[in-house]
Amino acid sequence: MNNIIFFDSEEHRTLLPLTYTKPVSELRVGILKIHEKWEKALGLSSSNYTQPHLSKLFEMHLTDDNLFILGGLLPSDHLIKAIKDLNEDSSLIKSGRILAAKGSSLNAIKHPKEEINFEHNIQLIKRPWQIFELNGAQIEADLKSIDKTSFSSSLEHTQIIGDPAKIFIHESATVHAISLNTTSGSIYIGPNAEVMEGSVIRGPFALCDKSTVKMGAKIYGDSTIGPHCKVGGEIGNSVFQGFSNKGHDGYLGNSVIGEWCNLGADTNGSNLKNNYSTVKLWDYVTESAIDTELTFCGLIMGDHSKTGINTMLNTGTMVGVGSNIFGAHFPPKFIPSFSWGSGTDFMEHEFVKFCNTAEKVMARRGLPLSKENKSALQWVFQASSKFRS
Repeated sequence: MNNIIFFDSEEHRTLLPLTYTKPVSELRVGILKIHEKWEKALGLSSSNYTQPHLSKLFEMHLTDDNLFILGGLLPSDHLIKAIKDLNEDSSLIKSGRILAAKGSSLNAIKHPKEEINFEHNIQLIKRPWQIFELNGAQIEADLKSIDKTSFSSSLEHTQIIGDPAKIFIHESATVHAISLNTTSGSIYIGPNAEVMEGSVIRGPFALCDKSTVKMGAKIYGDSTIGPHCKVGGEIGNSVFQGFSNKGHDGYLGNSVIGEWCNLGADTNGSNLKNNYSTVKLWDYVTESAIDTELTFCGLIMGDHSKTGINTMLNTGTMVGVGSNIFGAHFPPKFIPSFSWGSGTDFMEHEFVKFCNTAEKVMARRGLPLSKENKSALQWVFQASSKFRS
């Protein structure tokens, strides 16, 4: 066994808009992306068998000896052992679904010769809100697999509440004059990250590579700030996938923010309804709002979307890919991909103008908007046009 291939199933649709632009295994939950968790657990490299419009951006590498794993599946000790024990052309099954299979071709997941029932519980990311629901526990789980030889808990001019042994700060990180509280969970500050003075942070919390927490930020537990992000203001139980900014004051809670997003100064997202009823959220499968059965649920935002200064977002707002939202009024709870507008007055975000902006944004992080990336975004633009009409 020398190769992992993650395969997308129905979760690729139920996790939209987050998965419009990436396979399910590319989602970050905790400190690591799903595929990174499995790579560390099994000591193998990986690729993806994903949607046609993403296949050139995330190419599959098929060998004579492949381990196929369902893209949204989170590792556990029982699951890792069961997968390692798989024989050639055998599959691991739970409730009629293939969790993993071993074989030399895609027939391993399409027509398995042997099926083995997995009797233990699993954690499978099926819906966007599960990312923030499971995030705190996944931070703790990821810390067990991360090499911590370059980390310490030694700090100067910093208030520590709780157990200092639950603090993991990389030697290249910059941390001065802040407050860290580990009574509810661990705190991870990754390579070349910075926490500016006056910030107050509660665990479980992860600040990934080259990200910044700005002065005076207030961050509650179960939150992850992915790599190359800048955040400030007040954040609670939210996950930034990476390369996104919320650089100023404003509240964000129980939310998932994709890549290359920007929340303008004083953008505020509600995460609790005034009548304390459960929150409904747009579902791309049924094309209607469904009940999350959660009392707290804020913003789900796809890649490359942005808000202007003082934007107000309702409880359970779903924003697609490549949208630009601004103005003094609450926008709808579902904003389709490539929408541009204020309040309820939206027009189509022209694709050429979108690409011009995306190229500038990505260049600031030293990355190009590749032709493969542009082609995938063009597909999303066309596929989402029915929601904009």
